Amino acid sequence: MTTRTQALVPIFIAAVIIGIVGLMSIPSESKLESVEFPRGTIKIDDVPLEVQIADTEPRRVRGLMFQEQLPFDQGMIFVFDKPGLYSLWMLNMQFPLDMMWFDENGKIVHIEKNVPPCKTPLEITTCQSIVPDGQATYIIEVTSGFVEQHKITKNSILNIISI
Repeated sequence: MTTRTQALVPIFIAAVIIGIVGLMSIPSESKLESVEFPRGTIKIDDVPLEVQIADTEPRRVRGLMFQEQLPFDQGMIFVFDKPGLYSLWMLNMQFPLDMMWFDENGKIVHIEKNVPPCKTPLEITTCQSIVPDGQATYIIEVTSGFVEQHKITKNSILNIISI
């Protein structure tokens, strides 16, 4: 008969291996380089947001990793050259987020609310990618609760003021 410890040891070892492989797959520039983000302003419906702009691959890879907090009137905008199915994950995040995917015309294609961070070794091994329902050109990340507080829906519109 297998004891509980005998059953859990292989699972723990597999989780550690998966975690190490996951961490090794992060591009080195996102681990070592301090990425600077330009800032801009957007509106979602009539709600203004100051945003950090992630418009290059190193900036998109780094995202909000390791940032301690995000004020409720700020966010990050991921900008892509062409529409696509762009996924996000919460690796090394410190707080939960709301995420919104927008098409090239500023219409929402997908919303994810209260996505939890992946910061402990066990969470990192099971951290899932979030894939939108449709192709997007922009992704906005904001502090969890933003979507609910501002009543953002599938009918909401992104207006880019300056990025």
